[in-house]
Parts: sequence; structure tokens; C-alpha cells
Amino acid sequence: MNIQQLEYIIAVDNYRHFSKAAEASFVTQPTLSMMIQKLEEELGVKIFDRSQLPVQPTEIGSRIINQARVAIAQVNQIKEIIQEEKGIVKGVFRLGIIPTISPYLLPKLMQIHGENKFDIRIVISELTTDQILKGLANDSLDGGILATPLKEAAITEHPIYYEQFFAYVSPREKALYAKTALDESDLNTARLWLLDEVHCFRTQILHLCQLKKRRGGNQSIFSYEAGSIDTLIHIVDSNDGLTVIPEMAIANLSEAQKKHVRPFKNSTPVREISLITRKEFFRERLLNILIDEVKLAVPLSLQDGAMKKYVVPL
Repeated sequence: MNIQQLEYIIAVDNYRHFSKAAEASFVTQPTLSMMIQKLEEELGVKIFDRSQLPVQPTEIGSRIINQARVAIAQVNQIKEIIQEEKGIVKGVFRLGIIPTISPYLLPKLMQIHGENKFDIRIVISELTTDQILKGLANDSLDGGILATPLKEAAITEHPIYYEQFFAYVSPREKALYAKTALDESDLNTARLWLLDEVHCFRTQILHLCQLKKRRGGNQSIFSYEAGSIDTLIHIVDSNDGLTVIPEMAIANLSEAQKKHVRPFKNSTPVREISLITRKEFFRERLLNILIDEVKLAVPLSLQDGAMKKYVVPL
């Protein structure tokens, strides 16, 4: 058994296809298949069920692959320790980012990262919070940008900025639209357009308007089955009701649309945005570079740590 064989079975598990796994591993398919077969013969078990398409790991194979991921992650940590000790800041950083942040942060972040010309390649995937946590656990990701606090023992959270929530109100909601600021209770009086349940942004809005405490829910709530806040904005533009948007989304609105934005009075609801990593992530210099770049990509007004006390629970 060697490291290369472990990397190959992880690749096949990731792609569920021998040919694609071989391509991603920069070897021929016969070479990859032969190395995996030798490992199976050495262990005396079948790791993959080749009769299924896409290929599936066997029950014992899944356990072996999970342990292989742990082993490869630990080998990579040794390399990271050496790089950190030598002051080397280079390599690939695999970053997951949730859909309610990416449209507003990534364009500026990528511009700043490109201008800095560090020898760091950022590979970005738009994922849900659960997918990011799974990616960190199986070592398919190095970090994630998402809403916190998550209170996960296996990760370290690096808070970067605090973003206020704003209501976005249809002019057809005449009573609400006439207000210069809304109460949180106003969210319960009109049709409220929300994201799908996989999004933590939805959970925070439900906490904000305390709808989770109501038995049987609220008949005015409509859930849009997607991850796009921009689409919710367009729905409100064309219909009645309202939605809730993060502060950085306002910059993408037209001047006419900005007239539909209302702050909340008597409260300052915010979400905390952090870059998270596994506890054992050692590339501190690289991590600090990325954190600094994210800070440069967001307004300074959003980086007030005193806002933490207003964070809406996840």
C-alpha cells in the first residue's frame, strides 16, 4: 500500500468514473485501474463495485476511502508544516463559498487577488454550508466563506465582516412601502419571499421574524426553490410582498430599486461572515493573505467587530 494508491481510490470515489479519475490524476486509465486492483488484492477486499454505473464503493470500500482521506490529509499537513517553516507562500487553496455571498464578494475579491500576483491559485466552488463542512471533513476543500457562528468543534472560524439585513419591499405593499423603516414584526404581515431550506440565509430570516416559534407556520410565506437573492428581488419587483437582502446586495441595485430598500428600526440584525478552515490547517501565512484580500474586497464599514452582538442565529 502506498500514498499513490490511496490518492487513486479517492479520485475514483470523487468522480465515480475510472476514466475521469485517471484524467484528473494525470495517469492512464489502465495504470490507475491496475494500481487499485493491486491494492484490493493486498487488502483482500473489493473497494469498488464495478458492475454499477456510475461506479460505487462497496461498504468496506467506503470505510477504506474515508480512512484514506484522513491519511492523505495528514500527509499534506506535513508538507504544509514544512512550507510554513520555510516561509513559502504558494500553492492551491480550494475555497467553498455560499451562494448568498458569492455574487457580491467574488468579483472584487478575484480582482484584488489577481492584482496582488501571489503564487496562490484559488479554486472556487459555490456550495451550501453543509457541503462546505463536508468538503472540509473529507479534505476536498481547504476553506469556506460562509455565515457563522457554526459552533463546529472540528473547524476554526476567522470572522471577517458583519453585514446588515435590509427589507426589500414591493410598492404594491402600500402600508409597508410608506414606512421609512420596518419593525421585525412587519415581516409577518405581508407575503415574504424566501430561499430554499438548504440556505442558512433563510434560517436567519426565520429567526429574525420569529416565524419558527409559530405553530403551523405563516400562510403568507412563499419559498422560492433556488439560491439566488437577485431572483427574489426580481420577484418582488414584479409582484407584491417583500424579501430580506444582505447589505452588499444593495450595491448591485439600480437607483430605482434602491428606493424599495428599508432598514429595520429598533434593531440592527446582521450576519457574521467568516473564512473557516479545519482546526489542523497549518498554512497560516497563506490564510492571512486570503483574509486580508477579503477585507479589502468589502467596505471598511462592514468590518466593525462590535456588530457581533447583533448577529442573528443560524
